[in-house]
Amino acid sequence: MDSTAFSIFSFKGKMKVLHLSWMAFFITFVVWFNFAPLLSMVKETLGLTTEEIKTLLILNVALTIPARVVIGMLTDKYGPRLVYSALLAVCSIPCFMFALSDSFLQAAIARFLLGFIGAGFVIGIRLVSEWFPHDQLGTAEGIYGGWGNFGSAAAAFTLPTLALVFGGEDGWRYAVAITGAMSLVFSAIFYFNVEDTPKGATYFKPKHLTAMEVTSKGDFFFLLIMKIPMYGALALLGWKLSPAGIGMLSDFTVTCIYLSLVALYAYEISQVWKVNKNIFAEPVPEVHQYKFKQVAVLNILYFATFGSELAVVSMLPLFFSETFELTPVMAGMVASAYAFMNLMSRPGGGWLSDKFGRKSTLLILTAGLAVGYFLMGQVGSHWPLWLAVAAAMACSFFVQAGEGAVFATVPLIKRRMTGQIAGMTGAYGNVGAVVYLTVLSFVDYSTFFYVIAGTAVLGFATLILMEEPNGQIAEVNDDGSVTMIDVSH
Repeated sequence: MDSTAFSIFSFKGKMKVLHLSWMAFFITFVVWFNFAPLLSMVKETLGLTTEEIKTLLILNVALTIPARVVIGMLTDKYGPRLVYSALLAVCSIPCFMFALSDSFLQAAIARFLLGFIGAGFVIGIRLVSEWFPHDQLGTAEGIYGGWGNFGSAAAAFTLPTLALVFGGEDGWRYAVAITGAMSLVFSAIFYFNVEDTPKGATYFKPKHLTAMEVTSKGDFFFLLIMKIPMYGALALLGWKLSPAGIGMLSDFTVTCIYLSLVALYAYEISQVWKVNKNIFAEPVPEVHQYKFKQVAVLNILYFATFGSELAVVSMLPLFFSETFELTPVMAGMVASAYAFMNLMSRPGGGWLSDKFGRKSTLLILTAGLAVGYFLMGQVGSHWPLWLAVAAAMACSFFVQAGEGAVFATVPLIKRRMTGQIAGMTGAYGNVGAVVYLTVLSFVDYSTFFYVIAGTAVLGFATLILMEEPNGQIAEVNDDGSVTMIDVSH
């Protein structure tokens, strides 16, 4: 832990680690979202149908749900420096594949594999928590999340211009390839300039890599229940690709996907049992206990915050275009106001958490989120455009500040499992996106916004059960001694 002053303009010690971390996250988001801004060019060059384009958008997020869980576990085991560098290097390969693709199948495989780079976020959460004390952690995690998240907006602004600069029908290929090259080069920069912990600090690792540890019998069953929505979201994606959805996959293939998910869940139950069966024989000493309900509440809140952000960013240009009869370019610029809020809102949510407490900040922001989406549900063509944009930006503030406040709390639950907890919470954000976008395919825009407002109210209700992180958490060193880590003043 580096307890020196927090100086945003410094590039030494913990501040250097923070800046390199958000840059790595920024690049993962540029690569992950390098398709949407170039969509019409890709569609024309490869001769794709609208249905095939929609399929590519679905495939782009499909793998991110399991990837965030897997990457969280690998981060806890092997350390953020190695895992982030490897992810940036390996994911440049499907990025180059997409740039070179000349058929729908090749593009589909590349976009599916690129879903893995969306898991990069989880790695930095653990890395930043190793370097910053609890009273600076929310602000640091907020800057990491907010500035990194801005990569999606940066891709939207720069890649179409880049494609035009290169010109011709292959301009988009060069633009996509440049993002892959950025990822590859930065993987080396990151590896040679970052350490997992400050000098002399211990990097605590979980005892097991295969499943999350829990510390009570009730939490054992609670964990298994909270795993179900993640499999449900993947099943929902399978259904969307079935003949009942967009018809990309046959009924037989989709049935195989469903059976595979059931088999995977059964395997996961066996791994959770293997890791935690000792709690049924003897209780865990109180000093080492943590409450899984803390994780569950954060999962639900991230479902409503980041899940709604991903869904709303996808549909907002179309919403403004249809509601106010704007040109696609104008609608895209107006909708980008929502993403722009990330630069300040997410760090703001983390800072508020540091100053006024984790739970009280989350309660206020979740209430604002519910009101914000209820307001968005009221927006119609009779509204002045500036007022609709103001409503979207106000709503966006609560969404992204809420994300910052969620991840200001995640590292304070159990240090050695921060990657696993961040992975599960992050995956719930993607589950939320899948659920909300599926709802959108059945209902009108205002109902869609009301549904998100309703889940925010549900999040507020579960938040009442959360306990403010308090005192210290205990971690065991390799020699058996115990280190106490402060999580509150």
